Amino acid sequence: MPQTDSRFAVLGFVGGVGSGKSTLSRMLAEKLSIPRIDGDELGHQVLKLKSVRDQLTAIFGSEILNEQGEIDRPALGMKVWGEDNPALQNRKQLEQIVHPEIKNLMQQQIDSAREQGARGVLLDAAVMLETGWGHVCDKIVFIETSQKQRLQNVTESRNWTLEQLQKREQSQWSLEEKQRHCDVTIDNSGNLNNSFQQLLNYVEHTFGWL
Repeated sequence: MPQTDSRFAVLGFVGGVGSGKSTLSRMLAEKLSIPRIDGDELGHQVLKLKSVRDQLTAIFGSEILNEQGEIDRPALGMKVWGEDNPALQNRKQLEQIVHPEIKNLMQQQIDSAREQGARGVLLDAAVMLETGWGHVCDKIVFIETSQKQRLQNVTESRNWTLEQLQKREQSQWSLEEKQRHCDVTIDNSGNLNNSFQQLLNYVEHTFGWL
């Protein structure tokens, strides 16, 4: 990882699906007025690119398009989420197309924030470590939350079942592997305000962000 620059730093957030990393990173962005980059949102933007849409329909067919001719994420997800060989191969093809585009957008936003005088950027990307994007971060925090709480979160926010949660997490590094590659763990198993205070204490100590 790059050396911490006191004038500008990139702080990454990783954790299990439904761990609350997006909630905590949004709270920090609002509290400290620091730009936040949402990897999921970048993924949405990339799927709207004509070049990406054309490549994906050439591979997966027009059934992944909705009535407006845009990529239908649930339909695409049916083809790429799972651990059987077809899903694994499909996901590999998808990632080869979209990940470079996402990285380009991510780097553009980081560069823009630096040029505009921001003191840093918060990067929330579920597969940051798997894709190698973590190298753009000065520090990475791991948001630790029990599976029971994560399941409750995705049930409430996305109407997912345990099977859907497990299938999505199987496509990523294990939580233990992710945690080993992070600089600090924030315990988000209890009160959200307590978790946020842990995070505030960390960034103040590490970057001088107040």
